[in-house]
Amino acid sequence: MVTSLLVCAVSLALFWLAAFTLWWQMHAWRTPETLAATRFERPSGEGALSFSLLVPARHEQAVLEHTVTRLLQSTHGRFEILVIVGHDDPETAEVARKAEAAAPDRVRVVVDTHEKKNKPKALNTALPHCRGEVVGVFDAEDQVHPELLAHVDHAFRATGADVVQGGVQLINFHSSWYSLRNCLEYFFWFRSRLHLHAAKGFIPLGGNTVFVRTDVLREAAGWDPECLAEDCDLGVRLSSTGKRVVVAYDSEMVTREETPGSLVSLLKQRTRWNQGFLQVYRKKDWRRLPTFGQRMLARHTLMTPFFQAFTGVVIPLNVLVALLADVPAGVAVVTYLPLVTALVTFVFEVVGLHDFGVQYGLRVRLVHYAKLVAGGPCYQLLLAGAAVRAVWREQRGRSDWELTRHVGAHLTAEDVVS
Repeated sequence: MVTSLLVCAVSLALFWLAAFTLWWQMHAWRTPETLAATRFERPSGEGALSFSLLVPARHEQAVLEHTVTRLLQSTHGRFEILVIVGHDDPETAEVARKAEAAAPDRVRVVVDTHEKKNKPKALNTALPHCRGEVVGVFDAEDQVHPELLAHVDHAFRATGADVVQGGVQLINFHSSWYSLRNCLEYFFWFRSRLHLHAAKGFIPLGGNTVFVRTDVLREAAGWDPECLAEDCDLGVRLSSTGKRVVVAYDSEMVTREETPGSLVSLLKQRTRWNQGFLQVYRKKDWRRLPTFGQRMLARHTLMTPFFQAFTGVVIPLNVLVALLADVPAGVAVVTYLPLVTALVTFVFEVVGLHDFGVQYGLRVRLVHYAKLVAGGPCYQLLLAGAAVRAVWREQRGRSDWELTRHVGAHLTAEDVVS
C-alpha cells in the first residue's frame, strides 16, 4: 500500500512538472498574435542611443577576427567595440590589437589582469571604460546581423525598457547527434520560453545579445564576479528590483553560434550553467520578487536542471515498475502518465525541428528526425550527469571556469571569406 502511494505521488508530480514545462515551452506558438508579438518591430527613423559592445575573448584567436568584422558592419551609426583579453593570452591579444589598429575609432582593447579569469570578471573590467548609453554583450564566436543594433535601439525607445534580450541560435545542427538537440533547445528557449519569463516579470537573461542601459548596469554593480551563470544572476537581480525587460526574436536578426565541439565540452558547459543556477538559487535574490507566482516561477526555473536529472532517472524506473512490479492496475496506469507527456514532448520537438529548418533555410532530412528521437534518452542522461556533477562541484567548493572552446563550426565558406 505504501509503495503504491509513493509510486502514484512520484508519477503525478513528474506528470505535472513535465506538463507545465511543455506548456511554457509552447508559449510563443499558442496563438498567431502571440507569435507575432515576439518579433522585433521595424525601426523608424535613425538610432538615437549609443552602444558599447563588450566582447570577452579568451583563447578565441580562431574566431575573434570574424566576430569583430561582423560587428563593424553594423548599420547603426553610434557604437564602440571593447574587446576584453587576458594578460596571459598573447594569441588572442594579437588578433584583438590587429582589429584595434584597423578601426581605431571603433575598436578598443581592454586587458583583464585578474589572476583567475572568468567571463564576469572580464565584463566588469570593461564596464568603467564604456562610453555608450547601452552596454551590449557578445561572445567571441558570435555572428551578428548588421541591422541588429538598429532594431535594439528602436525596441528601447518604443518600450521604455531597461533591458532588451535578443535571440541567440546555435546553427550547426548537422555536426553531431547532440548538436541537433542542442540547437533545438536554444530554439525553444529564445523563440518561446524567454518571452513567457519577460511577460511574468522574472527572467534569467541569456549569455549574449543582451543589452542593458549603462546606468542601470552600473547601479546593479555589474556582474557577480564569482557566479558561473553571471547572465542568469544579472537577470534575476534586475527582475527583483522591477526593471523592465523586453525580449525580441526574429530568425533574421538572431546571433548565430556553434555548439560545443565534443560531448565532454558540452558536459562541462552544462555543468557550469547548472552550478551557476544553483549559486543564483542560494543567493536568494529571487525572494525579493513582489508576487508569489513570480517567486514560484523563479524557484522552478533555477531548479530546472535538477528536475531534468531527476526526471531522466525516474521515468524509466516508473515504466519498469508498471511492467514488472505487482501493483494494482490503477497504479500501473498512473505510472505511465509521465511517459505520456514525454511522448507529447517528442512530437512537439519533431514539429519544432521542422519549423527550425524552415525559419533558417536549413535542409532537415529524415535522418535528422530519427537522430532527434533516438538521441533523446542519451541526451537526457548527459543532462542528468551534468546536474549531478554540478552539485558535486558546488559541495566541494570548486567554482573554476571551464572554458568552452570554439572553432567556427557555424560559419559558412562565405562567412570565412568575407
